[in-house]
Amino acid sequence: MTTDPQLDAFDFHLPPDRIAQTPCPERDGARLLVLDRRSGTFEDAYIRDLPRFLDAGDLVVVNASAVLPARLRGRKETGGAAEALFLERCTPPGHWRALVRSSGRQRVGQKFVLGNGEVSFDAEIVELGNRGEVTLALDAGADPYAVGEMPLPPYIRRPAPDARDQERYQTTFARVPGSVAAPTAGLHFSKRLLADLQRHEIGHAEVILHVGPGTFRPLESDQIAQGQLHPERYELPESTATKIRDTRARGHRVIAVGTTTARVLESCADESGVLEAGSGETRLFLRPGSRFRAIDALLTNFHLPRSSLLMLVAAYAGTQRLLNAYEHAVADGYRFYSYGDAMLIR
Repeated sequence: MTTDPQLDAFDFHLPPDRIAQTPCPERDGARLLVLDRRSGTFEDAYIRDLPRFLDAGDLVVVNASAVLPARLRGRKETGGAAEALFLERCTPPGHWRALVRSSGRQRVGQKFVLGNGEVSFDAEIVELGNRGEVTLALDAGADPYAVGEMPLPPYIRRPAPDARDQERYQTTFARVPGSVAAPTAGLHFSKRLLADLQRHEIGHAEVILHVGPGTFRPLESDQIAQGQLHPERYELPESTATKIRDTRARGHRVIAVGTTTARVLESCADESGVLEAGSGETRLFLRPGSRFRAIDALLTNFHLPRSSLLMLVAAYAGTQRLLNAYEHAVADGYRFYSYGDAMLIR
């Protein structure tokens, strides 16, 4: 674990039984803790109550990235169990950037057989990268996403994803494949809730941020020192930038659904908060002391201790106010992490 005074301030005790292992029966049935960032007061509610806390004319912005079936199980050529998380294609053709987990030290030339039991293919490590990443060379024509499974995070301790995860570890508005973890705040939005927001004249817009492997990893000392996170690809469409400009011009609020959406909007905002459409990679690390120029409220899940996500939310809500709210959530039985409950900070 990285030892850093900044991280120590974002540690808290979380009993294991507070970590959600399965989704709420209904997407919009999860609990919602509403935090006032000025007063520090909070209110217990449910996700389906969200329209009650917003105003006609407000704009809800979501991340429409879709989770790839990126995890494959298999074995080493020598017989031991192995698992690979495929991140993206790279050059030359047939090569993939991946995270591989198996016993023993990884080495160039190490070979695996990966698949889903019905379809399998050979893979070989041809390069060792940073932060545990490797480059795998696959059989010609092999497509890991055609046989992979949902990459549930490691704190969901089930042997393998089931049919329910295929639906519920994906947002209802996911449309652009590219993430290896879900933008979890968006998991709460049912079609019913989206329709309810529309009935209340609350707008809806989309961005894309493809969640990378850094979401699973503890913060490293160099990231803290440099003030930059792992790179993640994003897109802010012109239609969304226009909706945000129009919403602000009418005096209404922009609500970011999730830390991923917040990072896209803040990455694209100038000093005065004006957004320009575009795409690229962001390393933006929002933490206490950072300024927020593009959002007026944040809907987010409950995050891991000592994580960049928790630091982002603390930067927006205020560290002590946030930790007070987390203390209440733990005591009151809120469910944490990907399949857990949510907060609205306004």
